[in-house]
Parts: sequence; C-alpha cells; structure tokens
Amino acid sequence: MKRIILKHGEEGRIRVGHPWVYDNEVGAILSGPGDSPPAVLLPGEIADVESSRKEYLGRALVNPGSKIIARIYSPSKEGIDKGFFKRRIREAVNRRIDAGFDLHRESARLVFAEADFLPGLIIDRFVGWPLKELESAVLLRPVAFYPAVTALGPPQSWLAVQFLVYGMDSRREEVLAALEEVLEQDGFIISGGVPLGKPVGIVEKSTAKMRELEGMPPREGSIRGSFPSEGIVIFENGLPFMLNLIEGQKTGHFLDQRDNRRRFREFAQETASRAAAGGRVLDAFSYTGGFGIHAARSGAAEVVCVDVSAAALETVRINAALNWIEDRVTVVEADVFKYLRSCERRKEKFDLIVLDPPAFAKSKSALEGALRGYKDINLSALKLLNPGGVLVSCSCSQAMDEGRFRRIIADAAADADRRLIQLDFRGQGADHPVLVGYDESLYLKCGFYRVTR
Repeated sequence: MKRIILKHGEEGRIRVGHPWVYDNEVGAILSGPGDSPPAVLLPGEIADVESSRKEYLGRALVNPGSKIIARIYSPSKEGIDKGFFKRRIREAVNRRIDAGFDLHRESARLVFAEADFLPGLIIDRFVGWPLKELESAVLLRPVAFYPAVTALGPPQSWLAVQFLVYGMDSRREEVLAALEEVLEQDGFIISGGVPLGKPVGIVEKSTAKMRELEGMPPREGSIRGSFPSEGIVIFENGLPFMLNLIEGQKTGHFLDQRDNRRRFREFAQETASRAAAGGRVLDAFSYTGGFGIHAARSGAAEVVCVDVSAAALETVRINAALNWIEDRVTVVEADVFKYLRSCERRKEKFDLIVLDPPAFAKSKSALEGALRGYKDINLSALKLLNPGGVLVSCSCSQAMDEGRFRRIIADAAADADRRLIQLDFRGQGADHPVLVGYDESLYLKCGFYRVTR
C-alpha cells in the first residue's frame, strides 16, 4: 500500500475530521511500509495518509492530477469493494431513517459524498409517479399524496447519481451494483423491515465543475431502466412538484431546501393573513418554483417567479397547475439583477421576497466577485419590501461562510436604510448531513428577516 506523508504541521485539519489532502501539503509519497522507496500515485488508487511523524491518519482515494490529491474515506485500513459500498450506502440510508424520513413516500438525498464517507458520490432518490399517469388518474383539488396512492397504487422511485471524483468514477459499476442490492434486498428496521425497492430508472448527472478539476469530462444520461420523457411528480411538504431528471439542473430538484420551504410557508401564511389583498410575493431565482408554489398554496394573492431559464419557468407553470393555483402565479423570464432594478424604478413593492441564487462563489478565488453579487441582490430586494415585509435570503456557496453572509445582509440593510430583525437562520436538510471538521459540508445558509422600517 502506498503512503502519503504530510509535511510538518499539516495534519491538524485532518485530525479534527477534514477529509481532504491538498497537493501542497504532501511531503513524500512512499511505495510501502517503513523506509520504502519513493512512489508515484496513480489516479483512482487508494493510499494511506500519515503525518510527518508517520502517524496513521486514514485511508484515501487519490488523484495526482487534482489539487485535492487525496480524499480520506476511512480512519481504518479497509479496502474498497462492493461489500464496502453496500455497508456505506446502508449506513447512509439508516441515517436518513433515523432522522425521521419516510423513504417509502419521501424523496431524499441518500448519499452526500464526504459527509457520508463516500467521497465525490451523490445519490438522490425521488419517489412519485410519471406526470401523465398522475394527471389522468387524480382529479382532486388539491392533489395529495394518499389520494394518488389510492388512484395509482404505490409510488415508484428513480435515482439521480453523480460521480464527481476519479476514485469513485473508476468504481462506478461496483457502486451501482451495491446501490441496487441495498435498495432491493435490505429491510430497514425503522421502515418496517420493507426494502425500499428497485428504482424504475437511474439517471447520471455528473456534470459538476469538480469533474473537470479531477481531469474527467462531464457525463449525463440514463444508465439504468427508464425515465418518463414528460417528467415525474414528487410530493414535498404535501405539495406536488414535477421534475425532469434528464433535462433539469443538477439532480432535478433541490432537496436541500425542503425544510426551509416549509418554514417559508409559515411566513407566507402570516403575510397572507395580514397583508392587504393577501400579500404579494417575489420568488427570485425561482428555478421550478419551490418557494413560490409554497407561498401561493399558503394563501398569497400574487406570486411572481423570476428566472433566466425558460425551461425552468415552464416547469413552474406545470407545478402551479398541479397545485391548482395557476391564476395566482406569474412567471417572468429575466436576469434577476436587472429585474430587481427595474422593479425599483417602477416603485413596485412586495410583502415577501425570497432570494435563492445559484452558487456565485464556487471557489475561494471567486469569492470577491460573489460578495458584490450577493450584496447587490439583497440591497435591491430590501428596497422593494413593504414595511413589516419579510426577506428570505439564501446562499449555497461553500466558499461563503456564515459570518461573511451575515455581514452582507447587515451591510445591504445599512445601505438601503432599513432595519432588520432576524426571525430565523437555517442550513440544509438532515438528508444533507454536516460532518464536523469538514466545513464545506455546511454549505447552505438561509436567513429570514423582517423589515422594521
């Protein structure tokens, strides 16, 4: 087994749980135990990581072509085979069940890469029915999960997977075989001992920038079974949403915001009860309308969903129709920065605004420009809120820590001459676990603020 020996003083971050070793932290690479000769790492192989004093730190997947040269997957000296992947996937699924997820009816992220000790592997599982089947069989207002079960029978499931690092990609078939066996054969205790079942289809969405940094091309498409061309319908917080795993961004639906959308719904209900004519809501960077649909179903009189993607907005229209609220949801295809400024010129006002932009800062080198972008949209949004209105502001940038994000909100409020009261501050859902010592796993920030003047 090859050994990566760190430079003096570089082991502290790893000792507290961070799984990454950067190339500039490596002092030597040895071919075996003791004072063995130097070696060259091969992409995808495994190696042991040791401190400068030769203290064992963990076993890692390596890629000498990446700035992150090693990703530790275990503190022990265990190998990687199908049995290893089955154990890790089973443990990850049980963590979701322990967290309260009913995986027989709820969609969830089953594996969250390093935070589930499977570096660079993402697995999202979506539970529902093909859109055409649900539209033709369920004629209730509003559509709900259990009436759909009565009309259509038990829901089906589909998986979206991402292989983002070389070591995981080179073991792709082992991962998929292990995944299918766990879902088909394992009876999870808390879910009544009933296997989750074989997915109808598995779609690969390995298109993230990380693959390029690992020296791999993007890869996307159906790899097992089938996926309905018209899309599928899942239920989130009791509401139906259509998604398309083939054509949608990332894995098709941002499951990490589910709990925050549930919290948002509470403020939408409050706004609808006290605002004139039910309140006006702006869902900026709406994608497929997750926040906006929750607001309209909670009684908002008018919801404006703004996104630059025409395809995403078409899905907003479908989701509004599924929820029987199309008369209260307006879609606007526009650059959100320009749209917010145009609203300011027209002196438009809203009672509730949510900003859920894509990651402006995907790396620390892009952070300075991202800070300006985040401040710009928050400043504009604060100017558009009525007194007593609520701003929900999000950032999914790993490089943007919570402290910086909070300062951006404070600076934007000062420049807008607004005073804010923080109502809540949240992260991602429990199916996107946070690994202590690995700050990058706590990536989502979502603040709720009321304008007092």
